[in-house]
Amino acid sequence: VHIVESGGGSVQAGGSLRLSCEVSGFNYDYYTIGWFRQAPGKDLEAVSCISTSDGSTVYGGSVKGRFTISKDNDKKAFNLQMNTLDPGDTAAYTCALAVYSDVACLPACFTSWGQGTQVTVSS
Repeated sequence: VHIVESGGGSVQAGGSLRLSCEVSGFNYDYYTIGWFRQAPGKDLEAVSCISTSDGSTVYGGSVKGRFTISKDNDKKAFNLQMNTLDPGDTAAYTCALAVYSDVACLPACFTSWGQGTQVTVSS
């Protein structure tokens, strides 16, 4: 499984960023994609997950209503639209894949991980 993230960067508070995750190298019919983040000195946190079997989504409480996860219908690419960003969103964001379609949005359920992309929000 190959996972490549893109779209990180620096933005001022209140701004937006869009992260993308492209996955390849497997033939699973259904799977789950998750975005996780880790800020310095903090635990890995679930941001959002999407199941490819039914498109169901899950959001972490701190991002609900501000972030939207979606799938590009033309390819194995998944986007995380992040709006109204806050300095508290500053973290390394990583895309991960779970080989099942109904896993919990928890890091332990995901077996393949990307390298991550940095998001920095300044006040």
